[in-house]
Amino acid sequence: MSNTVLDNERNQLSSQTENLLEIQNLKTYYPVKGGFLKRTVGNVKAVDNVSFEIKKGETLGLVGESGCGKSTAGRTILRLLKPTDGKIIFEGKDITNLRGKSLRDIRKDLQMVFQDPYASLNPMQMVGDIIAEPIYNYTKKSKPELKKEVMDLLEKVGLPPDAYYKYAHEFSGGQRQRIGIARALALRPKLIIADEPVSALDVSVQSQVLNLLKDLQKEFDLTFLFIAHDLSVVKHMSDRIGVMYLGNMVEVSEKDSLYAEPLHPYTQALISAIPSPDPRLKKERIILKGDVPSPLNPPSGCPFHPRCPMAMAECSQAKPVLKEVRPGHRVACHLY
Repeated sequence: MSNTVLDNERNQLSSQTENLLEIQNLKTYYPVKGGFLKRTVGNVKAVDNVSFEIKKGETLGLVGESGCGKSTAGRTILRLLKPTDGKIIFEGKDITNLRGKSLRDIRKDLQMVFQDPYASLNPMQMVGDIIAEPIYNYTKKSKPELKKEVMDLLEKVGLPPDAYYKYAHEFSGGQRQRIGIARALALRPKLIIADEPVSALDVSVQSQVLNLLKDLQKEFDLTFLFIAHDLSVVKHMSDRIGVMYLGNMVEVSEKDSLYAEPLHPYTQALISAIPSPDPRLKKERIILKGDVPSPLNPPSGCPFHPRCPMAMAECSQAKPVLKEVRPGHRVACHLY
């Protein structure tokens, strides 16, 4: 066997072990029923052929307008939703079609911080029981051991010990989100999907929660998929950023490269909308025309072409493939 072939195999193996999560051509469709017999008459293409990877210890930000499919992608990766097609590979293992005990076993390594801290916590349980429940479900620890572990988690997320005996409604939004973070940490997961974890919080509290997540990432060696629509928040949190539009991934890059020189016209429009802290700095704002098409009936070719200021004839005919046009910078656009 030649040295070149051996090197290629080694590189492939090292990239497989380096990536904690690989998403390959993921699709999640919601069937639309109609008629007297309630037959499927169409599909809402919430996630349509999305691919990306997350390396161990990094944070990948996922951004896009409301309804672009980013939250659906996160829930599908956790197998809270069933994927229509594609592969979800976690630590080199295909978990797309796992069921029963196999799926239950893998779930302790994959946890989620939900968007709404008011709706994601059980109002009938004390905070101590909410955080202890995942530990209780997966381990055979005694009650004193469980309580000690929950107390440690409360301290880690900045909550007082007496929070153990209180109910969720006794806390503010930021404190409730800390409870949700403690619950997600309870089983020491390898990947946490944070689904817009600060969008429901007051601006004054957002930075505290974001800094807490960054501190916990270092302490527990966590990997994050950070979903948000606020580009400033994503820049603060992420190492790399993926941009979604109408269920499709249109650009993936290191955050500095993406913000300094966005390649896709949609990403350019998003970044032009970020307010500048310096009022003297004049920045050209790109205003997109029209509305986001329906995912039930997406346009042919490039999904962005009806609103794109640089659209060509080819854009309405062929869907562009996400490809690397610069080192570490991939874009799905016929301009490149």
